[in-house]
Amino acid sequence: MTQRDVDHCSRAPVIGITGRRQPAGPLALPVVRDALVETFFVDYAAAVARAGGLPVLLTMECDPADVVSRIDGLILSGGADVDPRRYGAAPGPHATPAEPLRDEFEHAVLDAAWLRGTPVLGICRGTQLINVNRGGTLVAHLPADSGEAHSYLGYPRNHRSHAVEFVAGSVPHALYGSRIRVNSLHHQAVAAIGSGLTVTGHAPDGVVESIEGLDAPVVGVQWHPEMLDGTDPLFGWLVETARQLSTSDRKQEEDVVIA
Repeated sequence: MTQRDVDHCSRAPVIGITGRRQPAGPLALPVVRDALVETFFVDYAAAVARAGGLPVLLTMECDPADVVSRIDGLILSGGADVDPRRYGAAPGPHATPAEPLRDEFEHAVLDAAWLRGTPVLGICRGTQLINVNRGGTLVAHLPADSGEAHSYLGYPRNHRSHAVEFVAGSVPHALYGSRIRVNSLHHQAVAAIGSGLTVTGHAPDGVVESIEGLDAPVVGVQWHPEMLDGTDPLFGWLVETARQLSTSDRKQEEDVVIA
């Protein structure tokens, strides 16, 4: 094995993670509490690092296509609702405040990632955004007292509140087997599935819990694997897929230069 091969194998894949923009608030000095910060929960970065990746925050100030050209994998993180007007609906009584800048940035980043073949993992809101991006729709609200405990917030964040059953041949089925229990912090879900996507997992009450691309390395889950104990295999899938694809791309680029 040459040194170039060793470098290809040892380089940690760069995993970009989207976040949200909000005022700094009481965590900052009074004079800068109205200044905007971009953040994501450290659980995302820790999960990527445990899986062997290098986590980085994707700021909304960057050009989406340029961002995607510099990362090996993408996580669309959880957060507020995708603006329902993006899938032809009106905001309902349970809708969270719209975040148009985040919606626009994440849609553009996902478009670029899909075009480039960059591996994508959507988590909670991220799954919903993937579906809306491909022309799908969402269930506006899952009441906390109906069906499974999808949106009940009284449990610890790592509490596995309900089961999910996976379709054979899907990425989650390969990683987890046919059935696992997951945590649940979402009040919306996939309704009509978007183009180029397929549903791969359901809760016992029929709520869609996982989706993936038919011909693209794109996976979305409604639960929060980054909050569960240990190293979740979804992050291993993302990092390893990113490693394989980025290594192949770099080798092709270097072969062109050498030639």
